[in-house]
Amino acid sequence: MAKEKQLQQLQSIEDKLRKLLTRYADVQQRLTVAQEEIKLLEAQLEEKDQQIKNFQNQENIVKIVDTIAGNTANSTELKLKLNEYIREIDKCIAYLRD
Repeated sequence: MAKEKQLQQLQSIEDKLRKLLTRYADVQQRLTVAQEEIKLLEAQLEEKDQQIKNFQNQENIVKIVDTIAGNTANSTELKLKLNEYIREIDKCIAYLRD
């Protein structure tokens, strides 16, 4: 009887160990997925930060253009030319990212 009880206890311990190992593997897999998602979100955040900086630079350029335009008789032509330069710079930046 004592051996039978010991076998049952051993079987119970083995079952618990298997369940624990299965749970551990599941947690490891979820951790890996979470880490990949974190990397993706960090990359998206970096991209959004860069976009914000680009918009701020464009805003500063527009302010400069408006200031210059106030002092220049041919302000429309100057604005168009600067906007064209800004678009070209944006295209170059996008190209360099790819």
